[in-house]
Amino acid sequence: MEILNPSIAAQVARHLLEIQAIRLQPEKPFTWASGWKSPIYCDNRLSLSYPEIRNSIKESLVKAVKYFFPDVEAIAGVATAGIPQGTLLADELVLPFIYVRSKAKGHGMENMIEGKVVPNQKVVVVEDLVSTGGSSLKAVEDLRNAGFEVLGMVAIFSYGFEVADKNFENAEVPLVCLSNYDSLLPEAVKESYIDHSTLNSLAEWRKNPSGWMQ
Repeated sequence: MEILNPSIAAQVARHLLEIQAIRLQPEKPFTWASGWKSPIYCDNRLSLSYPEIRNSIKESLVKAVKYFFPDVEAIAGVATAGIPQGTLLADELVLPFIYVRSKAKGHGMENMIEGKVVPNQKVVVVEDLVSTGGSSLKAVEDLRNAGFEVLGMVAIFSYGFEVADKNFENAEVPLVCLSNYDSLLPEAVKESYIDHSTLNSLAEWRKNPSGWMQ
C-alpha cells in the first residue's frame, strides 16, 4: 500500500475526524460484523454531506489516479460506498464509470457489473475504506473475469492491516490510499480526539485486531 503524500494523508485524517466519519473510542470499543472489538469506526460516506471536504477528497483522488495510473481509461466503483466517490472521480476526469455489485442482480440481465463492459479497458477501482481487502479484491476479480484490465485501486482510508497488504500483493493489485491508520493517530492526538497515553493500546489493536481486548 502507498499513500499519495504525507501532507494529504494528514489533511484527510483531520477532515474525517472533524466530521466524525472516523471515531476513536478505545475505552468503549465498537464491535464489527466479524466479531472483532475495535477502537475505531470509519464511515467515509459522511464526507459526501460536506461539500468542501467532499471536493477535497475528490481532488486528492484525482491526483492519485493521475500520478499512479496515468493510462486509466475508466473508473470502477465498488458497491456501495465506492459508487458515489467513483462517480465524482470519473466526472472530474471525464472518464466512463461502471460499478461492481456485491452479488449479481437477481433479475433482468443479472448483471454483476453495471455500465458498459469494454474488454481490455484499463480501469482503476475506487473504494472508500480498505480493511482486510476481501470485498475490494472480489470486485477486482469480477472485473478481470469480465475482461477488464485492472491497473490498481485507490481508497480514501486504510487500517493498514498486514493481511490486507499481503492480499493485495498476492492479487497483484497496486493499492493507493489517501490516508491510513499511521497517519490518523498523530492527527488525533494533535487535535485532542485521543490522549497520548492511549497510543500503545491503539497500536496493539492494529497489530492483532482479532485478539485485541480478548
